[in-house]
Amino acid sequence: MSTNWITKRERKSEVKARAAEPSHMFTRCRVVGCDRPARAGTDDGLDTRFCRQHSDHYSRHGSPYKRSYTAKELAPYRKAALAWLEANAEDRWVRNAVDRVETLYRTAGPHIEAFRLRGLSPEVRAKAAWARLRKAMIDPRRVVAAWLAVEMIIAADPKAETKVEYKHVQAAKLVHKMASGSHKSWGDGPDATELHVYPRSRGRLLRHLGRDLDGVVSLLSSKVGKLKVPVNSTDKKSEARIDLA
Repeated sequence: MSTNWITKRERKSEVKARAAEPSHMFTRCRVVGCDRPARAGTDDGLDTRFCRQHSDHYSRHGSPYKRSYTAKELAPYRKAALAWLEANAEDRWVRNAVDRVETLYRTAGPHIEAFRLRGLSPEVRAKAAWARLRKAMIDPRRVVAAWLAVEMIIAADPKAETKVEYKHVQAAKLVHKMASGSHKSWGDGPDATELHVYPRSRGRLLRHLGRDLDGVVSLLSSKVGKLKVPVNSTDKKSEARIDLA
């Protein structure tokens, strides 16, 4: 066994032991109205801020309070953003954003099957997600549109979570789903074997993806300023206004 794996195993054992030892300093979750202790106050983790329920919610959604937007809620904004990008395809800032997404594709490294991601760091798994998008030949404009859609829906939400981390996670969840899993099959007929593996969409992986995406769209965001895009919803036609500056 290499020294690297020995160190990792020892570190894992140390963290597990610390997590199993409750600290009486953290007897209350920070979410208003929650009477459960923070995970560090139990034998179930080291989180000093939130209980298990709110810690998991924060990991998955980017906020301990607010849920993610649903696909149905985001659909009109994604459609409108993609249409705007297509209509402005020759704009130099749109081309810059698309080119930078393509650079993320090219520099992501080799494609790694989803069932081989276990044990890899969040940063490596984020690069693997970009590599999956490259292999699936996902149009880079769809990636840029995902970010703009999140910008628009947050701008239109009267009870929006305005922290940048929430925006990063929401956009990353959309991008991650575009080419999420690995699918294999062996044999034919009734004896055929199939394998479908989907990597988890949560935790620091989403933060890395969100920061990557923020970085490639930043110039477009700073140059566009006020963007008004017509959004067709199921019950009315409205105009979503987004401040990208």
